[in-house]
Order: sequence, then C-alpha cells, then structure tokens
Amino acid sequence: MFFHPMDFLILIAFGISLWAQMKVSSNFQKWSEVPASSRLSGAEVARMILDRNGLYHVPVEVVPGSLTDHYDPISRTVRLSEPVYYGRSIAAISVAAHEVGHAVQHQQSYGALVLRHRMFPVVNFTSGAAPFLLLAGFIFHQFSLLGLGIIFFSFAVAFQLITLPVEFNASARAKKFMVAEGIIFPGEERGVNKVLGAAALTYVAAALISVLELLKYILIFTQSNEED
Repeated sequence: MFFHPMDFLILIAFGISLWAQMKVSSNFQKWSEVPASSRLSGAEVARMILDRNGLYHVPVEVVPGSLTDHYDPISRTVRLSEPVYYGRSIAAISVAAHEVGHAVQHQQSYGALVLRHRMFPVVNFTSGAAPFLLLAGFIFHQFSLLGLGIIFFSFAVAFQLITLPVEFNASARAKKFMVAEGIIFPGEERGVNKVLGAAALTYVAAALISVLELLKYILIFTQSNEED
C-alpha cells in the first residue's frame, strides 16, 4: 500500500512547511530594510552578547550564502551569513542574537541541546537506514523490516521534536539579551518577533510532517498485521 489517508494530512503539512519557508524569506527581506536604532551589525551584536556571557573564546565567522547562519557545537563557532554578519538591520541582529543563543545554551549545558548532541550520531545512522528498511518491508512484505524501519525512523522524529525547545529557547534568549543590553528598543521588538517567529515555524512544520509520516507507517504496520 503506497497511498494512505494520512497522505492527505502530510500534504497539508508540506504546504505549511513551504508557506513557513516563504515567510522566513519575506520577513527577513522586509526587516533587512529596517535599520536597527543601535546601528550595530550582526557581527558586533554577536560579539557583544558572547562577551557579556564570558564566551570570549567563541569566534564569530562570516560564511557565504543567505540564511546559512548557524552555531557549530564541534568547533564552538558562531557562523553568520554575509547579510547578517555585515547587516545593521533588525533582521540581521535578530538572527545573530539567535545563533549566539545556541552558544550560550552550549555553555550552560541546556538539557534539550545536550540530548540533541548525544542523539546526533545515532540519528545520523538511523535516518539513513530507515528509508531502505521501510521500502524493503513494503516490497517484500517483511513486517520485521518494516517494524525495524519504523523504530529507526522514530529516532529521527524524536530528534526533530527535541529541536523545537532548543530553537524556541534560543530565540527567547536572543530577545532577552537584546533588550537587556539596549540593542533594541521597545518599538523594534515587533520586527524581532516576526523574524524569529517565522524561522521557528519552519521547525514546527518539519516536526509535524515527521510525526504524521511516523503515524502513517505505524497504522500501515498495524493494519497489515491484522489482515494477516
């Protein structure tokens, strides 16, 4: 069975995901045109917040591309895309502060982040093997392979669900930092919320898709066992 009623819900979730990605781009573009009152660049904001939290050893580097910003927990480096690193807009400083939020999480051993880091090697393997196990289970009607594929896929779903509090917490830290340090003023909080809120929605949509796919496979597995 390659079509299931759950596919309709998954398509809706995909639609939400595409909409969320467009919102990220449009909000970033819109608030990239609004200068921050502090006149600080994304790189300067990142460096300021890192230093305020005693993270003098964490470098801030520029990377090519757009929306390629991330925190590398292995090298403990904040990497910002060129529009964020050099930008002095609400969008630029919001994204920079968010990535620094992950560095502070790392420093403070934030529970969800620690768990995600520990899960990564396992998820890296299981997420690669799961599609082949699921496909083999469907083609050869081997319920043991299908069941194993579902178990492997569930690790990837758990990883995405754990990512949600990590991202939401990083955004909350970013807003708190910027207000406390006077980087943004009350009238600018709306723009920060728009930029970071749209980004968070993409993670929610991705998690929703994964959960629905997992439920679909579980239902197929259960129904197939009952038919036999």
